[in-house]
Amino acid sequence: MLLYCKTISPRLSYIIEFIGKEINADGILLTSDLNQFREYNEGRINYSEAPVTENECWIIPHTLLFETSIAPQVIDCYLQDNQKAFFKTGGDMGFDLLAASFYLISRYEEYLPHKKDAYGRFDPESSVAGKQGFLNKPLVNFWLESFKKKLKERFPSCQPGQSRFTFTPTYDIDMAWSWRHKGWMRTTGGFIRSLLKGSWKEFKGRIRDKRDPYDAYGWMNQLHEKFKLKPYYFFLVAEKTGRFDKNISPSNKEMQELIRDHAIRYPVGVHPSWQSGDDVSKLKKEIDLLCKIAGNSIRASRQHYIRFNLPETFQQLLDNGIQFDFSMGYGSRNGFRASTCTPFYWYDLRNEKKTGLYVFPFCFMDANSFYEQKMTASQTLEELKNYYQSVKSVNGVFIMIWHNSFLGTDPQFAGWREMYEQFIIEVSQSSV
Repeated sequence: MLLYCKTISPRLSYIIEFIGKEINADGILLTSDLNQFREYNEGRINYSEAPVTENECWIIPHTLLFETSIAPQVIDCYLQDNQKAFFKTGGDMGFDLLAASFYLISRYEEYLPHKKDAYGRFDPESSVAGKQGFLNKPLVNFWLESFKKKLKERFPSCQPGQSRFTFTPTYDIDMAWSWRHKGWMRTTGGFIRSLLKGSWKEFKGRIRDKRDPYDAYGWMNQLHEKFKLKPYYFFLVAEKTGRFDKNISPSNKEMQELIRDHAIRYPVGVHPSWQSGDDVSKLKKEIDLLCKIAGNSIRASRQHYIRFNLPETFQQLLDNGIQFDFSMGYGSRNGFRASTCTPFYWYDLRNEKKTGLYVFPFCFMDANSFYEQKMTASQTLEELKNYYQSVKSVNGVFIMIWHNSFLGTDPQFAGWREMYEQFIIEVSQSSV
């Protein structure tokens, strides 16, 4: 398949590489040569202001992919093939699919002045997806499904892309245990808090040193083995605790054993602390420390509290050897932050180039449902299944975030462990 455009810009090359893998088995070639385009005998996409041949798919371009600055864009959403769309230009698609996809995947709006939430993060309510009501959809993937259908009708010989649905559970271990292995000062403080809250059951549990309520690791391992799951774990290893970093000390022997045990079984990544967001020198220390404990190189990360700013945070990750990031989602609301469920390379808008950081978007986090959306376990199960089915319908990558605390025996999260297991059983049965 060949796409013609008068000017082949870095932005156009980037989005065509992304879309090409989803659209066509052999990708999409680019040309600015009219004669080459006219003589091409297979699928042709014309990305220009006027038709070129009788047999082509014509997309009329918006200006975005040919600009070299970052400036506010006019986003007027409307319905196209029963889905929200913007950058309406006409042509066979009705809108500039390429520019609209680039706007969402590059997170263009996060480079512009924007509202931040209480944690200094980009507010999902400020996003075009939040304002226009499509945050719960992998909209770019839905657009591409419509595009594939149009191309198939126009060019029956074209082979569709070979993307396959993938399910990847991921876990953030930012508080490995509720009260065990915290040192005498933090343990004593926990006893006092239990007494002040009048939580006698919790107090007695601490006295008797029963299994820690956050210790769900054996149960999780059994679940993974039973259903042949391939999870990813992210460990917080801040050297000092703080207001937002309440992890067990990485110098603790039991914590090190926990990390090593998981590094043998599963891929392990770093969960950069809140402190590392204020002092980037701590990021390298945490990566090096986790590498030393795990005995493996650390190439993956997910930001604690999903706290990141573009482009600074992603560039810092690259500078410290991180190749895969799993932070593309919101820390206050579930949904598709980049409006896609397909991993993509981060495009650095400031420097107008594709980078080597491969971004894996997630759409669900347990803490969002529980703390922010105030949902029950049964309501969350339905939410999870809806996201799962949406991603599966477009052969995307379904990534969810869970914390060991939700999957243990803490009364605060009663029913969530059982709900999680029910979800795993149901989706496993549906894939048979």
